[in-house]
Amino acid sequence: MSFPSDIKSGMRDCILKIFWPKDHIVQFFVDNGCTNSDIRALGDHKELARYKIVDCMFDHLAAKPDGGLGPFRSMLKSLVEWSSFDSYYFDNLKKLNRADAERSITHLKQLQEIRDHKIQEERKTRAAKEAASQNPKQTISELKEKYIALIQGSSPPARRGYELESILQELGKLSNLEVTEPYRVNGEQIDGAIKFEGEHYLVEAKWQDKASANEPVYQFVGKIEGKFYGRGIFISVNGFSDNVVTSLVHGKAIKTIFVDGEDLMMVLEGFQSFSEMLDKKVKAAQTRGEIYIHAVSGKTKIS
Repeated sequence: MSFPSDIKSGMRDCILKIFWPKDHIVQFFVDNGCTNSDIRALGDHKELARYKIVDCMFDHLAAKPDGGLGPFRSMLKSLVEWSSFDSYYFDNLKKLNRADAERSITHLKQLQEIRDHKIQEERKTRAAKEAASQNPKQTISELKEKYIALIQGSSPPARRGYELESILQELGKLSNLEVTEPYRVNGEQIDGAIKFEGEHYLVEAKWQDKASANEPVYQFVGKIEGKFYGRGIFISVNGFSDNVVTSLVHGKAIKTIFVDGEDLMMVLEGFQSFSEMLDKKVKAAQTRGEIYIHAVSGKTKIS
């Protein structure tokens, strides 16, 4: 996030109308978070014009990975609250004009107020859009009908996975969970994510037979491993082969839980909520090391 150019221009004007000696300008930078390395980037500041010192420092800070946000924010706060005017340069030498300096400070305050108001309005708009995106658009009954229609072949095989993703997103929203829609990152396709009990779970949804689900499971586990505290929920409508389940559990840190079509039907028919289903699955994984259980009875599904 780059610091606003109009604010930086107002700050530049204030600095040049508050400080006369070049050393005082540099000290102002030091007092507001600029490091020794930042100051060295100026070179011999005594050889630069006053305005050039400010421009060089601002350009240097803006080019940093963090955009110099900390020092810029600190300088802004210092300038809008400024009330000390060195009488030697303002009154005796008359190098600076107090009225000009105060006008510049007032103008900077106005720019800040306008900017802060705009940020607040943008934040409200963004929050409203995000809240609206998390509101469910279908009832549990409608989702059940849609799921059964998919089983009956209402969509071609190539589309069923996408339709399943939308059902899962709606189930998450109905349980007041934070849902992230499908996205791509570093060339990887992620079917979405769900925030449950403070943790974000990547989601993978497949509609294929048990055996063909094996390779996608291993690929999904690789995606999970590459994420900070990665956790995942793998949904395979037609279940999982025993060997893929045991291979993920044996001697490894458990980070993925398995959900199948029966689990989804239990939710869609009202035997438990989506959150309750996840809670049962997560509890079994954390307390017993079992990643594939019946979500209602809690019994393992490995034969």
